[in-house]
Amino acid sequence: MRRGDGREEADVVGAVRELLLGVDIGTGSSKGVLTTLDGRVLARASRRHRTDNPRPGYVEHDADAVWWADFCAISRELTDRAADPDDVVHGRVVAVGTSGIGPTALLADEHGRPLRPAILYGVDTRSVPEAVELEERYGTDDLLRRCGSRMSSQAAGGKLAWLRRHEPDVFARARYFFMSNSYLAFRLTGEYVLDQHSASQSTPLYDRHAAAWIEDRCEEVAPGLPVPRLVWPSERVGTVTPEAAAATGIPAGTPVAAGTCDAWAEAESVDVGRPGDLMVMYGSTTFFIAVTDGPRSHPSLWGTAGVRPGQSTLAAGMASSGSAVEWWRETTGSPDVSELVAEAAAAPPGANGLVALPYFAGERTPFADPDARGALLGLTLRTTRGEVDRALLEATAFGVRHNLDEIRAAGVDVRRVVAVGGGTGSALWPQIVSDVTGLRQELPAERIGASLGDAKFAAVALGAVDVDATWNRVESATEPDPDAAQVYAELYPAYRALHEATAGLQHQLSALERRTRT
Repeated sequence: MRRGDGREEADVVGAVRELLLGVDIGTGSSKGVLTTLDGRVLARASRRHRTDNPRPGYVEHDADAVWWADFCAISRELTDRAADPDDVVHGRVVAVGTSGIGPTALLADEHGRPLRPAILYGVDTRSVPEAVELEERYGTDDLLRRCGSRMSSQAAGGKLAWLRRHEPDVFARARYFFMSNSYLAFRLTGEYVLDQHSASQSTPLYDRHAAAWIEDRCEEVAPGLPVPRLVWPSERVGTVTPEAAAATGIPAGTPVAAGTCDAWAEAESVDVGRPGDLMVMYGSTTFFIAVTDGPRSHPSLWGTAGVRPGQSTLAAGMASSGSAVEWWRETTGSPDVSELVAEAAAAPPGANGLVALPYFAGERTPFADPDARGALLGLTLRTTRGEVDRALLEATAFGVRHNLDEIRAAGVDVRRVVAVGGGTGSALWPQIVSDVTGLRQELPAERIGASLGDAKFAAVALGAVDVDATWNRVESATEPDPDAAQVYAELYPAYRALHEATAGLQHQLSALERRTRT
């Protein structure tokens, strides 16, 4: 008998398992898993969806056509398999967990129906003016101390302020404020809740020391809008209603965990939960989550509540990394990924004197600058396609080091690094990052991502495991190469200097792009 991942399974044929369902809503696709109560992945499903960009700087999702439709499709696919007695994953779903992109801002009417598309996380930059005003109103020091982060396009509080100012008729009708996972929880259970971590990304509305909404600020920024009840991601918030059961295939009465933002669910999926643990997520963007020994803050980073009761984290996120490499692949005729990786691997560390900046979509951390732009310095008539590809990978690694410098400056002692995400499928990218940073990186056996963390939340909500249970074993590790590290130690200052020398010009060119691009 074989498991859903193709490996041999020792369970008795026809036995009915108790299964956990985890579903994560991503920017461009959603993923789901069925697992056993101890985290073995038995089946998986995915679904691509549309992300809308109605204007420059606007990034939106239709909550019903994307979040709920994806959840229903994935749930149906997996529960249909579970219901089939001839399928290897035959069993019954006994608990559900969800996660999704965040922080987001979705306003809904008194019936919970969306009033407009959801505004996505920091990639949507429309609320930058409101963020500046809110920072002036409450003060940088107060925001860092009380909320953990400065105002930026990432903060949900600024998005609500934008909606109140620019769409007052919509705001006046709003009775619910959802993020992606809390909207799914509402559709499944009818409960209006938000997890503590997601709430902590609602700067300036949440006090991370009190683990509570700042009521007077909520009334100032979003007057008349009821805020959700706060829970931890692994708390049981309700059970699947008969209506939701009909749409999803999940049995009515099944417990539902609150869930959280996708990156934090992914960190939980690989057991990043103790102070000194750091997750580096390799994807279209690069994301970092460091577990800290109490609330920490830094002007360049995001201090938040964690996903376990009382836990704190410090996070960072680059706006583009794998997406810059994909841009180069498409620009050069879309060669097979393995072919381009081989060409990059054949180039020496330092790409024969080529240095890149990875700010193809602006930058989020360690400096919030939507007008930052990418660059290549050191091009010659001998520069090859593989050298440019390697330089772009090295640029993302320099960006990782830059963020790590700031994480350490905030007082975090990074002792363990876990690498996750699609970019770990090739050994080259993690190796370059280890060489640039000098850090050993662990690679977990299961790298499916946030949906596995969602299943763990469901297991905890059910009482099947403790929140600190080990969920994913280490499969391998990437060690830094001393010779390559020496080359990168010389190049890193050049990387930093290139940005500092060209920042003003980057802004000039960004302004020109806004005027001329149609």
